[in-house]
Amino acid sequence: MKGMLLAAWRYRFFIISSIRTELYSKFIRSRLGGLWLILNPLAQVVIFAFVLSSVLSARLPGISNHYAYAIYLMSGILGWSLFSEIVNRCLNLFIDNGNLLKKLVFPKIALPLIVTGSAIVNNLLLFAAILAIFGLLGHLPGPALLFLPFLMVLTIALALGLGLVLGVFNVFIRDIGQVVPVVMQFLFWLTPIVYTTDTIPAEYRDLLKLNPLLPIITGYQDTLLYDRAPDWSALGLIVLISVFFLAFSLLLLRKAAPDMVDQL
Repeated sequence: MKGMLLAAWRYRFFIISSIRTELYSKFIRSRLGGLWLILNPLAQVVIFAFVLSSVLSARLPGISNHYAYAIYLMSGILGWSLFSEIVNRCLNLFIDNGNLLKKLVFPKIALPLIVTGSAIVNNLLLFAAILAIFGLLGHLPGPALLFLPFLMVLTIALALGLGLVLGVFNVFIRDIGQVVPVVMQFLFWLTPIVYTTDTIPAEYRDLLKLNPLLPIITGYQDTLLYDRAPDWSALGLIVLISVFFLAFSLLLLRKAAPDMVDQL
């Protein structure tokens, strides 16, 4: 594992250059450029905010802002978009780059790091757009915003660990690539992004706690909407889960790398 990380460090310029090239190609191929990176998640926010706030007259307790639900939604979408992009891209990462893996010699860990770097840039652009919208809606985050980098790192760690495991298994069991998108849809709706945990019947709330994204997304909402610190006790367990998945995924990648090339 240590050798894999050292190899990634030696190829750091290759990784950075690949991230830059990927982002640049997205910008030059479209007249709107980087706007496309944030339009999709923001469109989701507009739709959900309209349905919940206007049609269903939903309100958040303790928040007087008329656009509180839109702010709540954007806070959750920010965390979800980072998680889902890394997992979904890692899922087919090695399959999509099969020819590259066969022709060039470079550490396999470089590919997920390129994906992660690109996802971070996309998420930062989305975050900047969300902050601008917050300002227009009359809501500016407070000092609790300082907790956001930790939440982003934790989201990346969990998504990268889980995505790498799924990506390696998908090389050998292609059905995984068909099942995971369906599971991700269920996971989205099992995470309190478009609804609050208070709206869930009490008998089902314990089941909701089995979702590892619950403390993370709630942390985003606490930080950006309520201006308070996340629930550190709940996040502590997620840290352990993320570290486990990261370690397991790196070990799995190192063990499976030779067979993956043959399988591809």
